[in-house]
Amino acid sequence: MYRRTVLPNGLRLLTSKMPQAYSIAVSFFLGAGSRYESEAEAGISHFLEHLCFKGNQRRPTPQEVAQAIEGVGGILNGGTDKELTAFWCKVTRPYFPLALEVLNDMVRHSLLDPGEVEKERQVIINEINSGLDSPSQRVDMLIDEVLWPGQALGRDVAGSKETVAALSRQQLLDYLAAQYTPDNAVVGVAGDIDHEEVLASLLDIVSDWPPGQPRPWYRANDQQTRPQLRAEARDTELIHLCLGLRGLSHEHPDRFSLDLLNIILGEGMSSRLFLELRERRGLAYDIHSFVSHYRDCGSVIISASVAPSNLETALSVILEELARLRDGVPDDELLRAKEQAKGRLLLRLEDTRAVAGWLGAQELLTDHVYTVDEMLAIADAITPQDLRRVAGGLLVAEKLNLAVVGPAVNVERLETRLLF
Repeated sequence: MYRRTVLPNGLRLLTSKMPQAYSIAVSFFLGAGSRYESEAEAGISHFLEHLCFKGNQRRPTPQEVAQAIEGVGGILNGGTDKELTAFWCKVTRPYFPLALEVLNDMVRHSLLDPGEVEKERQVIINEINSGLDSPSQRVDMLIDEVLWPGQALGRDVAGSKETVAALSRQQLLDYLAAQYTPDNAVVGVAGDIDHEEVLASLLDIVSDWPPGQPRPWYRANDQQTRPQLRAEARDTELIHLCLGLRGLSHEHPDRFSLDLLNIILGEGMSSRLFLELRERRGLAYDIHSFVSHYRDCGSVIISASVAPSNLETALSVILEELARLRDGVPDDELLRAKEQAKGRLLLRLEDTRAVAGWLGAQELLTDHVYTVDEMLAIADAITPQDLRRVAGGLLVAEKLNLAVVGPAVNVERLETRLLF
């Protein structure tokens, strides 16, 4: 499925040849995100990612950076998460050299012009305010704060208005020098192109990129011994809730069993939560669950929006469905979950950007890339006993966490319901 080369400066290149594709996707992944930040510099990874689009030595203005790719029909974007920062570009085959050049310039030669720093600071503060104004986004932030209190994993990737306002240009430059190094980066490329061509092109432009000493990430601290609840009063029509449990890391062998449990629980319109809360009881318009895997830990989150009068009923039904998972999953339901997982994986990997991301993110976060065949074999090998064991170990009352945003609720009454 892919080929891998480590360059002399430590930069890792992974490519996948897709002869049927018209496009080529190029992704740069860097070990930079909120888990690398101290409390005082929260949001610096996200701030820096924004600034990489604001001009570099070859293309000094944001307009020139954007036009270089959009002018040939391509797509240029990026994003910051808790454990990585990614920049990616998707173009037609003839413009691969341009895509590689633009991304390299953004990552390595951004100007961080003082005027752009100040303009983008205000843009990011507006972005933070927008998230705080949105109850559905705020509850997503709040559940992380409850799950991971007082630590990097629990902070919003964008930081806070206070930390973003206080970050200096020199701090940004120092963080860039520390984290944007070849030994802390992976390049993923997918499309109708040979590994040797990509490698030759990459060597031409990154051979002078010196390795560094990137800072380590902050480990998670789990000392929870009882259920936790945070409620934030808002004058809204609906109550937005997130129920969270700790999950499993990227490298935990049971993470794939947990992914299947999540499909059964709340992923899609045939999931247990959707069928019970929406189709049978009409308690919610949107109800779903998702799993996050990190380097040393993970989480399982159930998200819903309900009328205030239905909050306690909805919470009780969600807890009942969690308890049912511990009782085991029938063979036919497990088979459907496996086919759903395998089908979505195969469909997703028809896209060059998804393949480049699949390669780069896995390599950066785990130093290992699963092939499609390996993933299909892992899914097929999972048994009902595996699911029951994983559910029994993770779905425990003392590890429950609830975040609620909406009209004032009876916190004490809700706390008594966090038992299953």
